[in-house]
Amino acid sequence: MNYRNFGDTKLNISEIGFGCGDVGGLMVRGDPKEQVRAVSRALDLGINYFDTASRYGGGLSESNLGKVLEELSSDVFVGTKYSLGDSNPTDLKAGVINSVEASLKRLGRDQIDLIQLHDRIGSQTDLSSRSITVSDVLNDVRDGLEELKSQGKVRYYGMTGVGKPEGIHEVVASGMVSTVQVVYNLINPSAGHETPPGFDMPDYARLIDKAEQNHVGTIVIRVLGAGALTGTSIRDPIAVPKVAPIGSGRDFQQDQGRAGGFGFLVDEGFASDMPEASIRFALSNLGVSTVLVGYSNMAHLERSVEYASKGPLAREALNRLPEIWSTFVS
Repeated sequence: MNYRNFGDTKLNISEIGFGCGDVGGLMVRGDPKEQVRAVSRALDLGINYFDTASRYGGGLSESNLGKVLEELSSDVFVGTKYSLGDSNPTDLKAGVINSVEASLKRLGRDQIDLIQLHDRIGSQTDLSSRSITVSDVLNDVRDGLEELKSQGKVRYYGMTGVGKPEGIHEVVASGMVSTVQVVYNLINPSAGHETPPGFDMPDYARLIDKAEQNHVGTIVIRVLGAGALTGTSIRDPIAVPKVAPIGSGRDFQQDQGRAGGFGFLVDEGFASDMPEASIRFALSNLGVSTVLVGYSNMAHLERSVEYASKGPLAREALNRLPEIWSTFVS
């Protein structure tokens, strides 16, 4: 396992992280013994970052991860996320505190290493759609986080980089967050590459570069496009059957169709399969701190680490990608 700098946390984080979300489903719907086996194996492979959220499985992911880490007596870096969807819109500070306190109980921990905003950045506050503004984040939300930090309950703050790209950039540049979760994959590379005129997906405007300039660590999410970049339509029984796109095309079918354009990476031997091509593409950007992969089974875990060990994609392959991206226009 290789390790990379994680923003201003001064931590070295494994290039592959352990995603505990709903999409892969292992830490939500998996057998408890299999969960223990998977986390134990992840530790053996050198993974030191585990990422969950209060909303995954209605809190099950946090509870299950907490039980497993306690059983294994593991000292790892744990990130979770707070959501303000059920909060009083006139008291977002209390909403942050209440959400984090509940996460601490489910995780069975006295302190959360990394607490991240799970809601999107919007032009107005609308908690029914889990949308808050930059002003909300830099004022009431920050006040709640700082109170928790002063009590020793959180170490670092982060955010999920979804919503209005300009708002995400503003928060990253503010100095408030130490990390940002970035949508970055072969279908939508805009967080790390220039996009063509008329690009018809959210344009994250080289967010990875912005983060690096501001000493903010980057956690790549949706590296497999919620399954569109796996090269197969077959999903594991415990995975979510259907997943709406985040930060990519209008629907899963469009993403899957566009993913077909990258088949040359496998056909010409640059990678053994599309998951390998996707993971190695993300890691080819040296501004990336870690790639978060969601697992359904042990094989997914083993292969993800194996793929990362092969290093970046060949320059020849990377140089051919912009021609494909140039077709993703309206």
